[in-house]
Amino acid sequence: MTVHFVGAGPGAADLITVRGQRLIASARVCLYAGSLVPQELLAQCPSDAVLVDTADLTLDEIVGHMREAHDAGHDVVRLHSGDPSVFSAVAEQARRLDALSIPYDIVPGVPAFAAAAASLRRELTVPGVGQTVVLTRTSARATPMPDGEDLGTLGASRATMVLHLAVQRIDQVVADLVGNYGSDCPVAVVAYASRADEIILRGTLADIAAQVHAAGVKRTAVIIVGRVLNAEGFCDSHLYSVARERQSR
Repeated sequence: MTVHFVGAGPGAADLITVRGQRLIASARVCLYAGSLVPQELLAQCPSDAVLVDTADLTLDEIVGHMREAHDAGHDVVRLHSGDPSVFSAVAEQARRLDALSIPYDIVPGVPAFAAAAASLRRELTVPGVGQTVVLTRTSARATPMPDGEDLGTLGASRATMVLHLAVQRIDQVVADLVGNYGSDCPVAVVAYASRADEIILRGTLADIAAQVHAAGVKRTAVIIVGRVLNAEGFCDSHLYSVARERQSR
């Protein structure tokens, strides 16, 4: 018996790996992250599968379901929105499974920031403009940020910044970033990326907060800050340069 942590993607039911889809189709027990996981994915579970919405469960209760399934000899699919490698709370679940000697594996998914970039039709690493992406969040109503990971410190590099779980504090985000990036720095907010009800807001640090408030965006959104969002006239990548030495692989 194995617990499969599966990235369910950003919201669109077809943005999931083939491996993840196959595991869902054979799962005897499926734990899923509430409204963040599309119902179309849950519908692919076997008709007799046990489905458990974990939105209102504690960590111990979630692991308890996994242990019960393990004792019964059933595989478990644990569906997380986006990709399990960032902001998924997989680490603490895995730690408990290790202590219980319950095997598990992890299947990656499409992260929300990738879906947001696709909706914006923008690459987040543009030659000569930005080659670093910082993935972070804010600490309000969540686990405190470690020392040195505040927005003022992270923003000193002026690298492209992607913020999860932060749109409710958009005014403070702007205040923390404007000193390093400037009020004219491009910003985009993408809520419900890839879903039918997706909302895309584009602006600058000077006006994005007003747009967010006017649109009523309060959750399930990604904030992207950086000059790559309106980059023009940049140089071509060396990847395809005629000067680049090429070797067959």
